[in-house]
Amino acid sequence: MPEIFIAADHRGFELKKRLVAALSGAAPSEEQINVKNESGEDYLVTDLGPFILDQDDDYNDAAIKVAEAVREHQGSRGILICGSAHGVAIQANRFTGIRAIAAYDTELAKIGRLHNDANVLCLSADFTGEQKAADGRMLVDEIVETFLKTEFSGEERHIRRNARLDEIKES
Repeated sequence: MPEIFIAADHRGFELKKRLVAALSGAAPSEEQINVKNESGEDYLVTDLGPFILDQDDDYNDAAIKVAEAVREHQGSRGILICGSAHGVAIQANRFTGIRAIAAYDTELAKIGRLHNDANVLCLSADFTGEQKAADGRMLVDEIVETFLKTEFSGEERHIRRNARLDEIKES
């Protein structure tokens, strides 16, 4: 079963709790994100914390946990949440094989999957956490659903470019 690993820092703590409940089916039905992988299987949602709010935590710890878990579990995806989405994206992308994107709308999430085969979605609690989408759903729910449902294009140019992301260059 494909997995979703999710973690946050203190600024993303409340949004993470809501997303974990929605993705795992523990939330009321109107908050559930009904999503399956490309093969039609349900995802297994794994909450990597934090489990209590700590105003002094660092976003780095959440990003490291998710990046390591996604690398260890082929075909899994990660979701990271911090205030801006930038810190967790920078930290996660330091791991070979991780392609983390910060998506503030569904189009960025879609392009990140289609072109970059992104395997970690970084969300901003400050900029997308409370926003509503055009259909009245939470924007962040639509971003997550788009990220999880969109398949990589598999185009040769994207495969070639993505392979270059893990090349180490010293200047």
